[in-house]
Amino acid sequence: MPLFSARSGEIYFQQQGARANPPVLLIHGVGCQLVEWPDTLIDALVDAGYRAIVFDHRDVGLSHEVDADIPSIQDLFSALSDPSSVRPPYTLGNMADDVIDLLDHLGQSGAHVIGCSMGGMIAQCCAIKHPDRVFTLTSLMATTSNPSLPKPSDSVIAAMAASLHAGNGEDALASSIHAANTNAGPYYPSSEYGIARFIESAQARAHRPAGSARQMAAILTAPDRSELLADLSMPVLAIHGEEDPLIDASASEDVINSVRNGHLEIIPKLGHDLPEPIIPEMAGMMIQHMASVEVLR
Repeated sequence: MPLFSARSGEIYFQQQGARANPPVLLIHGVGCQLVEWPDTLIDALVDAGYRAIVFDHRDVGLSHEVDADIPSIQDLFSALSDPSSVRPPYTLGNMADDVIDLLDHLGQSGAHVIGCSMGGMIAQCCAIKHPDRVFTLTSLMATTSNPSLPKPSDSVIAAMAASLHAGNGEDALASSIHAANTNAGPYYPSSEYGIARFIESAQARAHRPAGSARQMAAILTAPDRSELLADLSMPVLAIHGEEDPLIDASASEDVINSVRNGHLEIIPKLGHDLPEPIIPEMAGMMIQHMASVEVLR
C-alpha cells in the first residue's frame, strides 16, 4: 500500500507513467479522493510523456485523520463572512507542506503542479512557499482568497454545506451528488459527465465528511494570496469555467493579474467540475503550458 509518513501523518498516493518522465503532481479539491480524478485526464498527461502523481489529502480517503473538532455549519457560515471568527485545525499552507513532503519522499526536486479548486489554492501556497519546487503552476477553477471577489449564491452555499454534514448512507450520497450537480452548472450535469459519477465508489472506499468540513474551514479562513503571487516567476496557467457557480471566473482573472508570467483560459459552458466533453481541451491547455519549461530527466 503506497503510504508515506509526511510531517503531519501518513499520506496515501499513487503514480502512473514512466518513472523517468517529468512529474506532474495533481492536487484535488475539498473532500475529493485520488479516485475522483478522471482517467481520461490522467491518461492524457501520461500519453504526453509525463508521470502523473495523485494522492489523498490528509483527512480524506486512505490518508491519516486529523484529531480535531469538526466545524459546525454555523462555524463555516461565520467564517464565510468573517474568517477571523474561526480557527481551523490546519491551514492550506499546512496542506501544501504535505505536497512538498510527498515530493521529498519521491526524491523529486520539483514537479509541474496542477491544482483543482481547493487544490489550486494549495498549489498556489506551494509555489509561494517553495517556488524552486514548482516547475509550472496550473490553477484550475481556484481563487486567490481575495475577499473582494464575488461570493457564491445562497443556494450553492446551502448545497455545499448540506454535503459536508449529511452523515452517512443514502442521504450522504444524495447530498454529495446534489452539490456536485449544483456546482457543475446547467450544461454538463456532473452525475452524467463529471466527478459526481465517482462519488458512490469514492464513499464506499472512504467516506469522511468530518475531514471535508475541516478542509472547508481551511479554505474559508485562508488569507489573501494575491500580493504574494506577484513574486512568482514560473509560468502560471489559470483555467476557469465561464459558468462556475461556486467560484466566479473573476477569481482566475485575479490569479493572472497577480502573477508576472500568467495565461488565462476561460472555457464556455464549463461549471465547477471536470466533465468528460471538456477534458481533451483542458488537458491540451495543461500539456502545452507544461511544455513551455524544459525539465532535465
